[in-house]
Amino acid sequence: MNKSKHFNVTIRAWRQDGPEEPGQMKAYKVKAISPDMSFLEMIDLLNEDLIRNNEKPITFESDCREGICGACGLVINGDVHGPDEHSTVCQLHMRRFKDGDVITVEPWRIKSFPILKDLVVDRSAFERIMATGGYISVNTGAAPDANVIPVNKDDAEEAMDSAACIGCGACVAACPNGAAMLFTAAKLSQFALLPQGQPERSKRALSMLEAMDREGFGNCSNEYECEAVCPKEVKVTNIARLNREFLLANFFGKAEPKSSAARLISTPDIPEDE
Repeated sequence: MNKSKHFNVTIRAWRQDGPEEPGQMKAYKVKAISPDMSFLEMIDLLNEDLIRNNEKPITFESDCREGICGACGLVINGDVHGPDEHSTVCQLHMRRFKDGDVITVEPWRIKSFPILKDLVVDRSAFERIMATGGYISVNTGAAPDANVIPVNKDDAEEAMDSAACIGCGACVAACPNGAAMLFTAAKLSQFALLPQGQPERSKRALSMLEAMDREGFGNCSNEYECEAVCPKEVKVTNIARLNREFLLANFFGKAEPKSSAARLISTPDIPEDE
């Protein structure tokens, strides 16, 4: 690439040696940035300079760098995952910035996601929520024949849309209450909509919400910030389903069966355009 297209920026990054250590913002100059670099590649470039200067590199998380693992959770200039809508940091490219920009990079600022070091937070709270009910129990043995269990097409598509959640934590970071409702609702919905998820449906709704409360996440107040930043565009209609599942399990002892038969209680979903 033509060197004239390269540019320089100043990175203000959060540095913190450990969970119990004080943290602070530190500024670094990053030079010769290609506009085709991803944001994480730019941090790699900065870390190479820091290592050459015998300084500690900035610790951050990444894995797939393809927008599907959810590891690269950062707040960039106050925006969760950066300025691009429904994106991850690894899919953010430096062409979104210009020469001389000052870019502030921070970790998720959520009590339930304590900072481990620099830009890395502990998101194991999500794993503990999943461990209480984000699964189905099945008998071992030979695999059933394909299509042996009929599933309504609309239900299958909704379940797949919910299952697209990558557990990145952007919904929590964007919520003014630090709520994990969208994450929990998505992980519950992917089973509540399918026949395989029916046997443990009631237990799942109660145990996952109880686990969410134990982890210290806040309550949903319909700000819709979670949906706005979700990289996989998981809808808040899942939260309406989560609330119904909880109410039915709590007051009737079991969640409403998913079938074409008439239901005892019907709670409409939140319209998509609201």
